[in-house]
Amino acid sequence: MSDYNLLIDGKMVPGDLTMPVLNPATEDVLAQCPRASKQQLDQAVAAAKAAFPAWAATPIEERRKLVIKMAEAIEANGNELARILTSEQGKPLADATGEVMGMAAFFRYLGSLDLPMRVVENSGDRRVEAYRRPLGVVGAIIPWNYPLLILSFKLPSVLLAGNTLVVKPAPTTPLSTLRFAELVQDILPKGVLNVIADANDLGDHMTKHPDIRKISFTGSTATGQKVMASAAQTLKRITLELGGNDAGIVLDDVDPKKVAPGIFEGAFQNSGQVCLAIKRLYVHESVYDEICNELVAIAKNTVVDDGSKQGTKLGPLQNKMQYEKVKAFLEDAHKNGNVIAGGSAMDRPGYFIEPTLVRDIKEGSRLVDEEQFGPVLPIIKYSDNEDVIRRANATNYGLGASVWSSDTARAHKIASRIEAGTVWINKHLDMAPNIPFGGAKQSGIGTEFAEEGLAEFTQLQIINAPPA
Repeated sequence: MSDYNLLIDGKMVPGDLTMPVLNPATEDVLAQCPRASKQQLDQAVAAAKAAFPAWAATPIEERRKLVIKMAEAIEANGNELARILTSEQGKPLADATGEVMGMAAFFRYLGSLDLPMRVVENSGDRRVEAYRRPLGVVGAIIPWNYPLLILSFKLPSVLLAGNTLVVKPAPTTPLSTLRFAELVQDILPKGVLNVIADANDLGDHMTKHPDIRKISFTGSTATGQKVMASAAQTLKRITLELGGNDAGIVLDDVDPKKVAPGIFEGAFQNSGQVCLAIKRLYVHESVYDEICNELVAIAKNTVVDDGSKQGTKLGPLQNKMQYEKVKAFLEDAHKNGNVIAGGSAMDRPGYFIEPTLVRDIKEGSRLVDEEQFGPVLPIIKYSDNEDVIRRANATNYGLGASVWSSDTARAHKIASRIEAGTVWINKHLDMAPNIPFGGAKQSGIGTEFAEEGLAEFTQLQIINAPPA
């Protein structure tokens, strides 16, 4: 009997099917997870549709109280959720705990927002009022790198806006999400939140479903393109947070010892499995060798192990498919660059790869041109600022970037010319629920977080009347 169940129409129910979930640090079966059938997905959508009118009519103050109550449930069960997250995702327990607490923080902040009526015009000719109305049923598709945190990017705003929700976590990391669903099932009216799990076989049905009004998807650009094409059949609203090939640009005036730790963290956090991580590091030729040496020193002192063990800094890659992809990038690194740290998979059970640094590599290699999504960083030499701006922008992606300099004003001038949704100066991966987040080019459509993200889960309605 599984310890995990699906949440459909306010009840925890077994799946019509089951599937194994592996611990990526051991490759052992962690649990048999319930797996929804197509019929169960339809039941979840029907439950959300039935719950929508009453939930949409619930005052936003009452909806807010319930979202905050969910944050309290997350905090009260944080240790358990973190342990489940580490066991299925692989990240160190300290990072998993940080993810769970971050989840609660997003619930608290996003749940505190409002959707006030705005008077567009009040004149002798007309009174025009703008309202933000809920859309209906929203489908949220969550990836495996930050299962709980990315859920919190969507769920509080969806519910606060008056929508109902069907959540589909990644098939390799469904357990923490299912446990979360169990913890909050009695907080919300039945049908308002539904959580199913699949084996990557229900996404197409979900994105085509005629009763789902919006899809919020986080994942790869290739899958995002499929989601967009599928959603087009019913003209669903979409928010897509997709892949990145984020450039870090190190100017010639940096102190290498000072900036190297932040650069390393920006590239290797969560074993490089971050859409916004530094994926290409451009370093001015005058500090190139020093930056390389500082990063090598950090890499060689980084503990890579099972995330449940104390002292672990980097865990395994999350799944075998990604592990094999990153090993192919390692082959490219050895072929086209000079590997100065790491460079191979670790000889042990689990999907472990050494933190790898590759210098003397250029565009045209897979490691520079594509998104590796793993602990392998190419370090590319440049000599001219205009040239590095051009090279940083020479990609179909535009999610994030960072500029590193001792002169903030100088860095700002370069940052303003980078084609990306977020550009940091002297830091990377600094995110917060009050800061809007979204990608440029093929890194996404729409915005998450803050008031802008909340508005994406609403329909703008204008009421245009004669003056009072």
